[in-house]
Amino acid sequence: MKFLDEAKVFIRSGDGGAGSVSFRREKYIEFGGPDGGDGGRGGDVWVECVDGLNTLIDYRYQQHFKAKTGVHGMGRNMAGGKGDDVTLKVPVGTQIFDEDNETLIADLTRVGERILLAKGGNGGFGNAHFKTSTNQAPRRANPGLEGLERWIWLRLKLIADGGLIGLPNAGKSTFLATVTAARPKIADYPFTTLHPGLGVVRSDGREFVLADIPGLIEGAHEGVGLGDRFLGHVERCRVLLHLVDGTQEDPAEAYRVVRGELDAYGAGLPEKREIVALSKADAIPAEELEARTKALQKASGQKPLILSAATRQGIEAALRALGRVIDEGRVADPNDIPSPRPETWQP
Repeated sequence: MKFLDEAKVFIRSGDGGAGSVSFRREKYIEFGGPDGGDGGRGGDVWVECVDGLNTLIDYRYQQHFKAKTGVHGMGRNMAGGKGDDVTLKVPVGTQIFDEDNETLIADLTRVGERILLAKGGNGGFGNAHFKTSTNQAPRRANPGLEGLERWIWLRLKLIADGGLIGLPNAGKSTFLATVTAARPKIADYPFTTLHPGLGVVRSDGREFVLADIPGLIEGAHEGVGLGDRFLGHVERCRVLLHLVDGTQEDPAEAYRVVRGELDAYGAGLPEKREIVALSKADAIPAEELEARTKALQKASGQKPLILSAATRQGIEAALRALGRVIDEGRVADPNDIPSPRPETWQP
């Protein structure tokens, strides 16, 4: 399945059905009078948050959604039926934006949430509606009102408790594969991860969702590399685990590069709780490891964790640190966005 986290779609609610001009015609009834029914209301356009979807891939192949027109009124005072609605089904974490891609219409964070995007047009009155004591045979009926149409943007932001950030090849996918059942692509070249991934961590009786996003490089906020388009997927996280490749000559500079991109992106990411970790510790000589740890501590302002996915050094300590921050967030805001609990999640 391809991963798609943004789509532009056109929606149009249904037109109202037209009213009917009709007169009662029966044997032995000389003056039957008007009996034209009203038209039915046009169908509405809804968006619904459902379980079982992970991406917006369905909207790559269909971008136009139009509800049905209401049924026209008929004689014998028969009103038309309502037109069929159209429902756009989206995964948890989808945001709906107006055509300008800036005005937020809705933020769907729970399964079952349902939002009306475009209301169908009202049906027109039939001629029976216009009958009065002075106009007993009206020959007029109203057409139905037109439906509403608009372009909207669908933008998916994954819902996870913790997020992995860092430069390419910092060990994020390896860490995710080590602590969860997820199986992201792992290789010894940059930008191995091209799409965000999720995994469920189970440690010390805790259970939380961890998100891995493609690596950032300097200038990502200007579109360099994969850009910062995937940073939206960690906006909802309670804590960020910042992995710094310990095999680099200057881990402090690597840390500052990623922090600079977070600051440039904004959206609350610079203020999020952060845990810093020096990864690939098994590949660093002891004397160099100490020097690089001190340099990273000076740059980040906190003592970094020492990690090695190969030997599992520091893995449990990192999970406990993540779990503590996540638990604090859940206690502070029990009504905060709940995380889905998939066994594994792969785009």
